[in-house]
Amino acid sequence: MRQLSNFISTALLSVALLANPVHAQQSREKPRLKDFGSSLKKLKWDPETNRTTEIPNPRSPNTDDDVIRIDTLLVAADLLVLDKQGNPVRGLAANDFSITEDGVPQQVGHFLLGDTNGISRSIVLIIDYSGSQFPYINNSVAAAKVLVDQLKPADQMAIVTDDVQMLIDFTNDKRELKKKLDSLVEKSKGSDGFLGLGGTRRRFGNSAQYSALMATLKEAFNQEDQRPIIIFQTDGDEAMYLRNSIVEPSVPPGTPLALLARVQEEVEQRKKLQRAGRTEFSLDDVYEAVEKSRATIYTIVPGAKLIGLTPAQLVQTRKTEDERAVNEMLPTLRKESREAFLQREEARKSLVTDEMIRARADEDVRVQQALAAVAPLAGGWTDFLERPEQAQTIYSRILSDINQRYIIGYYPTTKLQDGKKHTIKFEVKGHPDYTIVGRKSYYTPSPKR
Repeated sequence: MRQLSNFISTALLSVALLANPVHAQQSREKPRLKDFGSSLKKLKWDPETNRTTEIPNPRSPNTDDDVIRIDTLLVAADLLVLDKQGNPVRGLAANDFSITEDGVPQQVGHFLLGDTNGISRSIVLIIDYSGSQFPYINNSVAAAKVLVDQLKPADQMAIVTDDVQMLIDFTNDKRELKKKLDSLVEKSKGSDGFLGLGGTRRRFGNSAQYSALMATLKEAFNQEDQRPIIIFQTDGDEAMYLRNSIVEPSVPPGTPLALLARVQEEVEQRKKLQRAGRTEFSLDDVYEAVEKSRATIYTIVPGAKLIGLTPAQLVQTRKTEDERAVNEMLPTLRKESREAFLQREEARKSLVTDEMIRARADEDVRVQQALAAVAPLAGGWTDFLERPEQAQTIYSRILSDINQRYIIGYYPTTKLQDGKKHTIKFEVKGHPDYTIVGRKSYYTPSPKR
């Protein structure tokens, strides 16, 4: 079945959505994902075109012998409609919407409500458990478990870490999903063992969040997935290692002479790490992969929102965040280590200037801006997890958003299959005051060879 469906020329939504909802209620088992992350090995940076290229698989013999091709292109998207107060608008019907593609009017040909029974959701949670996420791991895992509890029988969920590891493949086994989430908390804490023996060192993720996202986009979903959804929880600090990086390590202005040699050494070390850990794709390649996917993405950024703050606010917020990180770390240290840790921290604070903090905060702003741009391209949104206790509220909002969306599709009048990007616009007739959150573009399949 999957072999045939891989050749169906569709965009954004599988033709499986046209199935009778009665049949759609039957639970299906997704094919297991083998060698997750292998798609990244096929990417190769091309300095001439300044973008990544994908090494093609050798063409299999007789690939056209038993192929079924469906040339009818269904373009569909999950849409959230908000009124002027930002509240979801419910009760709309198919004839309430108008659609244009590249400025040409289209006819609504497919309409479903987001909470329609029997329409399964394939959800991938990409969770960053690197060291910078330590203050948020407990609450994030607890909130994700709330999401797991509210999955419908037809839903399936997978969990991917910033190690580019499939922690658990798609399943509707809630107990196993929670067990795997708890394992991240256990890894981040480590254990002392019994009488000092048999303990384990704390372990954090590798901060390869964009790599995990690219692998998920390229490998996790197939044409049978009716509503592919990604929850992307990370601070996005792999941005430093992407091609055409937005982060260029440099000595901050105003660095005191007493710190200059040390800071210069740290900058050189960061540059060395950046060169050694460089990916085969850029941020623009990530954005393009997001737009070409059918998934709706919700991004959760742990940490204070720095975007939009004044220079003075940036410095103060960065200081507050550093203080909180220290307070979170202290209880996890052994008693004999705490005093030395605090002494080093006080010595650091006495030397670091506001200019240095500002330079670091400016870098963080660029990283946040790049990360915040991901979800809107996929019809979703970005939120900031500024306090650990906000996690449950944010996850509940995501689930509510998923349920309150309209799934609207149309068959393009041009029927182009040129592999190019096309602009789509959805509106609610007679309500220019309504805001529609959803995809604004899509790519048609490439021409058949």
